[in-house]
Order: sequence, then structure tokens, then C-alpha cells
Amino acid sequence: MRKRRAVRVLLLVIAALLLCFAFLAAAIARDAKTDETRAADCILVLGAGTWEGEVSPVFRERLSHAVELYRAGAAKKIILTGGLDPKNTVTDAEAARRWMAAQGIPAEDLFTEEKSRYTHENFVYAREIMEREGMKTALVVSDPLHMKRAMLCARDFGVEGYASPTPTTRYRSARSIVPFMIREAGCLFAYGVWRIFARPWNR
Repeated sequence: MRKRRAVRVLLLVIAALLLCFAFLAAAIARDAKTDETRAADCILVLGAGTWEGEVSPVFRERLSHAVELYRAGAAKKIILTGGLDPKNTVTDAEAARRWMAAQGIPAEDLFTEEKSRYTHENFVYAREIMEREGMKTALVVSDPLHMKRAMLCARDFGVEGYASPTPTTRYRSARSIVPFMIREAGCLFAYGVWRIFARPWNR
């Protein structure tokens, strides 16, 4: 009897987790299609890793989109985010700055935030730059499947942001999308639990 009860409880837990994942995945997929691109004070690019000082392919997609927005006149300034991974010697933001410079973006239009390691920290420290420079609004650039969590963090940490997902992405096949979706759903769930107790919007 106890074994049957334990099996039932286990099945219920698994079913609840699957239902939760399905709900989160649907929310992530829905927000991935939301594009709020408009004129703003700056373009805020979320970091995505570097390889020996070179921006990763995923990061390059974000930076390329930011360059297109900048050249289209959507914003006159760009904030590049991302701190130092212990495996690297150059921060994400610095590698991005070098990449942007190579594209001909003027140095005076680039700002780097080099302290963050996580998505919510991108906004914590980028907000400091925005406040210092008198910027009120930001176009938030990231991968489509990352936008749900990114915009939640933007709202929680006081950044008036508008979603501008990359029109292209490295996550195209089921083989790459599924692992990313599972990871992102897990991160979104963990962040949701954390924000209940941390209440970042009260800071």
C-alpha cells in the first residue's frame, strides 16, 4: 500500500512538473514573437559569452541586430553588458566593444557594463549607466527565446525596456531549440521563485 501511494505521489509530481514546463514553454514561445522596436534612448545588448576574447556566435547575432538598430536611427547609444567568465581574460562587454568598434561604431556611442554574470544583473548595472547618462528608455536585444525572462528582469529592476529580439538566431533546429527551451524554462522557473522572496521591485 505504501509503495502504491509513493508511486502515485511520484507520478503526480512528474505530471505537475510537466504541466509547469508546458506552461512556461508556451509563455516563452509567445513572448519570443513580441517585437516592440521603436525609438529609444539606448540599445541594451545582453551578453552571451566569449571565446578567448572573441564574441560567441550567439552574441554576434545580438550585436549585429544592435548595429542594424543603431544605423536605422532607433537609438544613438549602445550599452554592452557582460562580466568576466572565470575561463576568460576579457569580459563579454569588452569583447563586444571591440567587435562594435570593428564595425565602425563610434567609441563615444558605446558604454560597457562589465560586472554582471546573470541576466538580472545585466539590468541592475545597465540601469546605473542609464541613470548616469540621463537615459530613460532602452531597446532590449537578446535571442527570441530569452526575451520572456529578459523583459521580466527589466521590469523588476526599473528599466523601461522594449523588446527587440534578434530576427535571426543560432537556435534553429529541434536539436538546438529543445535543450535551450528546457534550460530557459528552468531558469524562468528559478527566477520566478527567487523574485517571490527577493522582491527586487521594492529595491
